[in-house]
Amino acid sequence: MLLAINANNTNTVFSVWDGEQLKGAWRAGTDAKRTADEYVVWLDHLLGLEGLARHGLTGTIIASVVPEANFNLTTLCRRYCNSEPLMVGEPGVVLGAKALVDRPEEVGADRLVNTVAAHDRYRTPLVVVDFGTATNFDVVDGDGNYCGGVIAPGINLSLTALHMAAAKLPSVRIRRVDRVIGKDTVACMQSGLFWGYIGLVEGLVSRIKQEYGAPMAVVATGGLAPLFEGATAVIEHVDPNLTLWGLRLVYERNRKKPV
Repeated sequence: MLLAINANNTNTVFSVWDGEQLKGAWRAGTDAKRTADEYVVWLDHLLGLEGLARHGLTGTIIASVVPEANFNLTTLCRRYCNSEPLMVGEPGVVLGAKALVDRPEEVGADRLVNTVAAHDRYRTPLVVVDFGTATNFDVVDGDGNYCGGVIAPGINLSLTALHMAAAKLPSVRIRRVDRVIGKDTVACMQSGLFWGYIGLVEGLVSRIKQEYGAPMAVVATGGLAPLFEGATAVIEHVDPNLTLWGLRLVYERNRKKPV
């Protein structure tokens, strides 16, 4: 079985794959100070709840956009999983996709993994909308290459900024709302957050398609993607495990790589 770890700015997702079957996925708040010893106690408990065990792991892979967290995550793999982790973005790691941008080295590991997964699952030019700490719009061409994109503030960042910058505005729960016109402060804020991001997605996807100049599908992923499912016709597919699928693909491609 494969342990695939996706470390993002807000959450780190741990997943276990048995071939193409996802056996379990769990989120922890990303904390660079969390040690490998702390991770393994947490992970062992969750594996046990699913009837899994760490000794059944045969490989590990990590995609991280938080360099400070990498030491403890790699130590977890080496010390407790008896595995040298494959690090996405390191020299020699085969992705099967090119970054056709001015500075390929600046592209986040999660965006590259999403590119690999999206092409494998949908086989068409795509816009991948990743709802995370930032809201990323990634353009994938028909050959499965990353062609650039857009980075916008994530919905949680917008909520925090609104609450902190305006003295009379409370912190509210992000949720899907039916009405655009709010009748009290909380409803107004929730509408602005939810429908504001719908407008952001619709507007940016429209401009991306116009600039790309060819038909494109749109897939949403990330922790908040289910919130927007069915709320706009622009989003054709919601695929919360897209990044984890990509990590599995990258691992398999490198495991089969000739020595």
